Amino acid sequence: MDMLVLHYTGMADAQGAIARLTDPRSEVSAHYLVDREGEVFALVSEDRRAWHAGQSSWHAQTDLNSRSIGVEIDHPGHDGGNPIFPAVQIEVVIALCRDVVSRLSIPAVRVLAHSDIAPLRKQDPGERFPWDRLHRAGIGHFVTPAPWSDGPSLAGGDGGPKVQELQASLSAYGYEIEATGFYGEETRSVVIAFQRHFRPERVDGIADPSTQATLQALRAALTPP
Repeated sequence: MDMLVLHYTGMADAQGAIARLTDPRSEVSAHYLVDREGEVFALVSEDRRAWHAGQSSWHAQTDLNSRSIGVEIDHPGHDGGNPIFPAVQIEVVIALCRDVVSRLSIPAVRVLAHSDIAPLRKQDPGERFPWDRLHRAGIGHFVTPAPWSDGPSLAGGDGGPKVQELQASLSAYGYEIEATGFYGEETRSVVIAFQRHFRPERVDGIADPSTQATLQALRAALTPP
């Protein structure tokens, strides 16, 4: 396993989520679940495949269930009002993730959101999830987002070299996106996924100057000095 994928359950409570995740008929499972009080439930052994990623891709790799640890976080999701994650829950998520990435030597750039690997289908764990806190604890790849400002932006319907450059940059970071030069619904969905993880101040699918600058800073941080 060389990847860690974080999800929210999108359900009313942990009991219902555990019941679903352990029911073979649901065809969905995860290695761990962390409830809102900070209790950890180990559901699938780490050496076994769990069915949490679904149809997904990262750096052109597919079948991510076969190479990733899935952590479900008890949270009602966007349909449930998208509340803030409880502090005690996040503390436990951090401890669990730190343990997993340390033992399995998972690179920071492969600690991802479900929405990163399936941007056309998924939006979890969402823009309320504190990726910055995880990064301060040594988990995941992150940079301080460039502050939002009005300025030249790329959005739905745009086309040309600048759109192609944006798409190529998102693809180089890992997202599944073709550099067509046209800003269609696929590009908008990928930009939304990027914003949810790396620039959550404003999630609108518009590649504004802040979004573009944050993406470039993330890529620059991967390049040795």
